[in-house]
Amino acid sequence: MKVGKVSETILKRSIFKQIRTKREEVLLGAGVGEDCAAVKLSPGEVFVLSTDPITGTIKDVGNLAIQVTVNDLASSGAEPVGVMLTVLLPKAVTEEDIREMMSQVEEACSVFQIQVMGGHTEVTAAVAQPVISVTGVGKAREDQLISTAGAKVGQDILVTKWIGIEGTSIIAKEKEEELGKRFSKSFVETAKGFDQYLSVLPEARLAVKLGVSAMHDVTEGGIYGALWELAEASGIGLEIDLKAIPIRQETVEVCEHFGLNPYYLISSGCMLMAGDRGHDLVRELKKAGIPAAVIGKAVEGKARRILNGEEEAFLERPRTDELYKIYQLEQETEECGKKF
Repeated sequence: MKVGKVSETILKRSIFKQIRTKREEVLLGAGVGEDCAAVKLSPGEVFVLSTDPITGTIKDVGNLAIQVTVNDLASSGAEPVGVMLTVLLPKAVTEEDIREMMSQVEEACSVFQIQVMGGHTEVTAAVAQPVISVTGVGKAREDQLISTAGAKVGQDILVTKWIGIEGTSIIAKEKEEELGKRFSKSFVETAKGFDQYLSVLPEARLAVKLGVSAMHDVTEGGIYGALWELAEASGIGLEIDLKAIPIRQETVEVCEHFGLNPYYLISSGCMLMAGDRGHDLVRELKKAGIPAAVIGKAVEGKARRILNGEEEAFLERPRTDELYKIYQLEQETEECGKKF
């Protein structure tokens, strides 16, 4: 395609035509020439906004873009209402690619009952693969707003589901052929299917009702990055039992195959929480069919300790997500091939 804004014809035919989910709160939505969206609120409600780009994968990029944004809003105790999209496309993109991407977006929006309210789509030489940057809009009762900074000394620290499930699913899809040479077909299919667990909206809704103090969606940087951010935002120390952190065997083996540390692997679908009665919350979550575990305590001071039996280590500042090592290896292999 030509560099620049996507044509009005393609905009109407392959983008706007895919947008079918509507919300009554949205007064002004996506349309040709519309640069803004307008949303109405009820008394006592507040806007909750989030923004995130999806850059680490090509497959399912539309679905992941919506999923990650919904999770961000949920971690603040908000009900997602809509999204605005900035879509940057490489010159090699086809209209069919655009239509497929927007179909993924609309399918995810339909699941969560949120509306694409507007955005911008262009073809640019600045990107080598599609990049979607999403601004999420949600609403919450002012007295139920939750932040990452709400953890208090003495509270339990817990997580839902398992760490690394998003990264495992992405790697299994991107590297399906390579993994198929070492693992069984059912193993690879199971790992690919971890994307079914990526929503944290159900546990967030339940946690808000039960009065958690802090929530943080475990995304880029993995559980170690999320724990650091929770502690830093809340001004607390941590004592975390490494063996209590839930992880699927598929994640362990995929990470071992590629030499990755699963504790630094992107983990959407895993919600980090802090609350006064963590074990009670775990029981309520399990009643709702959501696996969860208490993994440690918030403590006084600044030390963020990871305990593994008699061994002790300390959390480091968040670092580059392990997922990017996969693409770094690809690039190094391509460069090596060119030399020979």
